[in-house]
Amino acid sequence: MATFAEYILGESNFIRKVEIVHFLKKKQNIFFNNTVIMKAEIAREFIDIMKLDVDKNMVITACLMYSCLRIDTADEAERAKKSIEEDRKFLKELGFSDKFAKICTEYNRTYSKTNDNREKESDILEIIDQFGGMLFNRQDRLAYSVEEAMHILKKKNLKNSGNQYLNLFEEFVDVMEDIKV
Repeated sequence: MATFAEYILGESNFIRKVEIVHFLKKKQNIFFNNTVIMKAEIAREFIDIMKLDVDKNMVITACLMYSCLRIDTADEAERAKKSIEEDRKFLKELGFSDKFAKICTEYNRTYSKTNDNREKESDILEIIDQFGGMLFNRQDRLAYSVEEAMHILKKKNLKNSGNQYLNLFEEFVDVMEDIKV
């Protein structure tokens, strides 16, 4: 029998991937909501529009899975600091590779402390997590506008981070902002 990881990584259809993670939520009570789906969609569009040379399937799957043990409370920051190994272990139990688990746990440089030898997919996940997170209301603040989120991302959150996709992401946001619906 295939592992969960083989099953989801074997699926190329985005909607089916979302359905697979939704099923896991029902079975394992993982963190999975609209923010997860939106972040994965932003990543998918970023990769496609900017023609990034990355494993798109791995990045999309990582976007859907990296926060699966997250808790939806103010205590999440403390949990994330302490549970990098717990997150990695859970992903390994689902059948994901060491590289995949590394990508998922490197979404936050502060907590992962792996600034050297980062995976390029981790840099995408880092941007997506921070930017996407600012676009939603939280208990402690209202959502930021796209412009405010991009400003905070560039001038504060990822300033001097060395994130290799930050400038390209800014171009992507400009392209998306120019699209008229």
